[in-house]
Amino acid sequence: MKILILTQYYTPENTLISPTPARALQAKGHEIRVLTGYPNYPEGRLFDGYKQRWRSWETVDGVQVMRVPLFADHSQTPIRRIANYSSFAFSSASARSLARWADVVYVYATQMTPALGPWLWRLAGGAPYVLHVQDLWPDSITGSSLVGTGVTSRVIERALKPWLTSVYSRAGGVIGIAPTMVATLLERGSPPARTHLVYNWAEEDSIGPCPTGLAAEQPQGARILYGGNVGDMQDLDTVVTAAHRAAHAGVELAIVGSGIALPRIRALADSLGATNVTFHGRVPRAKMSSYYAWCDFAVVSLKDLPNFRGTVPSKLQASLSHGTPVIVTVQGDVRAIVDSLGVGFAADAEDVDSLKEAFVMAADLSAAELAAMRARARSAYVSEFSASAGIASLERVLLTASAL
Repeated sequence: MKILILTQYYTPENTLISPTPARALQAKGHEIRVLTGYPNYPEGRLFDGYKQRWRSWETVDGVQVMRVPLFADHSQTPIRRIANYSSFAFSSASARSLARWADVVYVYATQMTPALGPWLWRLAGGAPYVLHVQDLWPDSITGSSLVGTGVTSRVIERALKPWLTSVYSRAGGVIGIAPTMVATLLERGSPPARTHLVYNWAEEDSIGPCPTGLAAEQPQGARILYGGNVGDMQDLDTVVTAAHRAAHAGVELAIVGSGIALPRIRALADSLGATNVTFHGRVPRAKMSSYYAWCDFAVVSLKDLPNFRGTVPSKLQASLSHGTPVIVTVQGDVRAIVDSLGVGFAADAEDVDSLKEAFVMAADLSAAELAAMRARARSAYVSEFSASAGIASLERVLLTASAL
């Protein structure tokens, strides 16, 4: 197949899912081109070495990549964030000549706005498209701190729903990343025969040595890692406070990553006197394996919003791929997965006391119990969440869609 991958975020931005199928599908003999924006995520500033132009081509890991301009931003200002999403939607939609080359368009939908172009192209007789839905819209917008509740939220919901229904119904394939998300997509007009569950996968690299500044051995307690975006939705206020209250059990928390909430979370840790909480900033993805080598558990946290109950954050797969058990506050599908597979502990969302108890239970595990939980974590990843399984499923969906 000739596959056009359309994604707002791509290497060198700290993303995983979109570059992985580009490389893997190309290795299987398919022709791949990527349509994306200029790198600025997660801080909303253009990366060094890039200057925005109307069109530019580069080769990334052997894959041809076309970049189109966008309004670089990742702030919490609604107008600026809307400008970021909509500018990429319209600039990518203008690349119709590139789309004519493709047999099928694969849309990596962290937000739904990149689907504008493929939807318009399909209306005009263009190639079929497959949506890989990462966040449900309009839920992730109306339920976020960007717009809050009230009139604005209702207006956005009413404006988006008819378009989203059309986008789903006209898609050659729709992929959800969690069982509840798939059920919701079906309710919202996604064709049953074209709707699929494909779990996200992790970057499957080797485990490295412990990073500088972290002890390689800890005789008791639990070393806990948070790695990823430090945003408002990740509810790290609860994580830091719970870790501080569990310090007596030997709990140590390392936060690796950056984002708009980082200054506030640092200030919270300072105000609490949380000496068992350390911040390591954003690190290259290749170095994350060393932090997983250090920790005993990884924390996967989100605020308690309805749309999060039907999503599986990629941090879960990243942790399990390293044989690292998890402590989760994400309700719904994630909590059910962790409980059923026995790969960690689950706490109530936005509940400091519940999370503190989970931290203490993790710290109280014997070496044998922790080793058994590590083995279950790795086994679960291989059987349920591996990249090979995900790419094979994705390839089947794309092949089916390309024939429509």
